[in-house]
Amino acid sequence: MNRKWRSIIAALLALMLLVAFVPGCAKSDTTDEPTTDEPTTEVPKTDIKAAMVTDVGGLGDKSFNDLSYEGLKRAEQELGVEIQVLESKEITDYESNIDQLASAGYSPIFAVGFLMTDTVAKLAPMYTDTNFGGVDEFFDPVPTNVAGLLFKEHEGSYLAGVVAGLATKESFDSKLNSDNVIGFVGGMDIPLIQKFEAGFIAGAKSVNPDVQVISLYTGNFTDQAKGKELGYSLIEQKADVIFAAAGACGTGTITACQEKGALFIGVDADQYLTVENSGDVMLTSMMKRVDNAVFETIKAAVDGTFPGGKLQVFGLAEGGVDLAPYHDFETKIPQSIKDAVDKARQDVITGTVTVPEVP
Repeated sequence: MNRKWRSIIAALLALMLLVAFVPGCAKSDTTDEPTTDEPTTEVPKTDIKAAMVTDVGGLGDKSFNDLSYEGLKRAEQELGVEIQVLESKEITDYESNIDQLASAGYSPIFAVGFLMTDTVAKLAPMYTDTNFGGVDEFFDPVPTNVAGLLFKEHEGSYLAGVVAGLATKESFDSKLNSDNVIGFVGGMDIPLIQKFEAGFIAGAKSVNPDVQVISLYTGNFTDQAKGKELGYSLIEQKADVIFAAAGACGTGTITACQEKGALFIGVDADQYLTVENSGDVMLTSMMKRVDNAVFETIKAAVDGTFPGGKLQVFGLAEGGVDLAPYHDFETKIPQSIKDAVDKARQDVITGTVTVPEVP
């Protein structure tokens, strides 16, 4: 073969290789591109800025301030809202904290605790473009830019009473005695806390008519030493199951139960999860789902359906209150007590039982 033909054949081979190579490259590049069918976890965008002002117990109370904050954080993660928290060290901080948040454009602003009712009623008409959520706050009439978030604490406490009233007659734990006495520790002696007491007593008496229920009040929601002192007093009076609705004071009562030998029923949050190393006495907790109420109210604001001018009430039927799991006592507590709680829950939801709100 002469030189001319060799050159022609070499050129043809080079051209064939080039034609084969280009589609291959194009196919490879397409394969490496991400597909549009992959799911995304992008948080929705919204201009809503939600905030809260704590009561004097502040964050870390293992109770309704912390629960409100959980609802706020959930809204940040799931709805994309901007959030802010201002803590109140004294009652005099309420107004300045709300002023600061409203002036900064936050709405809704959650005022946590009944003690802020008057402050919200005063400031809401001054900030007509700001929505407010009043946790544990009753208004009559309700300002048009305020949603009162209330709970049927007496219904959840009724279940706690059923547990305590039956547990004190049993011997599934060495801390239980034969004296048929249980105790209640309240914070301030006000209608809100009386609802906890009333439900607890009614529940206990419904399953154990002869049980003695001793109620003591700390007078505040922050003095853990006082909560411990009252816990000691109840145990000295033979109480072997104690239910506390006293904010941070209840942490002191837990310590008393651990040191003197009694079982404890927590409040607001599942306190087995929020109070470290309490599992040896934490029988269950009466959960008040403030987190759900706060989240749902923010979601309504995002959706443009904020329930201003209304009182929102959350009970057993609405999932606003209930009992926490028994955790370390799950295998100890008799099935008969669990069944009694289930029956009591259904009786309240169906209206067969009406739980009193006053002791």
